Amino acid sequence: MWLSVSAGLLAFTGSLLSLFQPAEVYGRETDELINAALAQDVVNALLVSPLLVILALLARRGSITSWLTLMGFLGFTVYNYSIYAFSIQFGPLFLVWVAVLGLSAFALAGALASAVPEVTHIAGTSSLFPGWVLIATSVLFTLLWLSEIIPDLIAGFPSTSASSWNVPTNPVHVLDLALFLPAVLMSGVLLLRGQTWGWATAAGSLAFLGLTALPILVTPVVSLLRGSPPGWPVMLPMGLLCFILWAAFFRQLRLARRSLRSGPREARRH
Repeated sequence: MWLSVSAGLLAFTGSLLSLFQPAEVYGRETDELINAALAQDVVNALLVSPLLVILALLARRGSITSWLTLMGFLGFTVYNYSIYAFSIQFGPLFLVWVAVLGLSAFALAGALASAVPEVTHIAGTSSLFPGWVLIATSVLFTLLWLSEIIPDLIAGFPSTSASSWNVPTNPVHVLDLALFLPAVLMSGVLLLRGQTWGWATAAGSLAFLGLTALPILVTPVVSLLRGSPPGWPVMLPMGLLCFILWAAFFRQLRLARRSLRSGPREARRH
């Protein structure tokens, strides 16, 4: 709990400082990266950091569904602060970002270790809609990223998206393809098979994916306010995907709550 709360409070403080002093924090970045970072700060300050603290406190009081959800918020924090720490120019918030990254990473490991034993008794049941949403989303984004990476590699060009951020490689591509999308895919597969690790990670994986969609939806608004091309076309497909992800998340959370109360036999009926 204390790792999660500390990560949430530090992240909230850093996001506020970035929003109030963007030139001091992001002054050496490209416009595209500044817009994306500020959109992330908005989502962090208004939603993720406060809920991270609240979920940690509820989990500490014994709410298993809070544990399951907390892992998604912690995974999202690890993901985004990896990007901050490795891709933003060294500056005044560097140590804050590194601290949030470390705290949230260790908290995620602890939350996962705590959640797995609590769902062991409902292993053997499956959850179809959330499981297939996890699998389809991981495959979709893998194909989307490869559709940029492979042509650039064949042509011998630098990464198109990395060039717009003025970084050597796109950190989103690295984190997604190496770690997070395989983890999401495995979570979906294990959930369809009724495995314990699927039940322990599915709600968190859906929350993680749903949270990653939010800064993308906020970025066009930030771009418009800063006088950059807003990129409105992304809103419709990403908004639809966001809706599906959160619908699957709440479905999985309801089923997990019902299953934890009633046992595996009742879960099979749903």
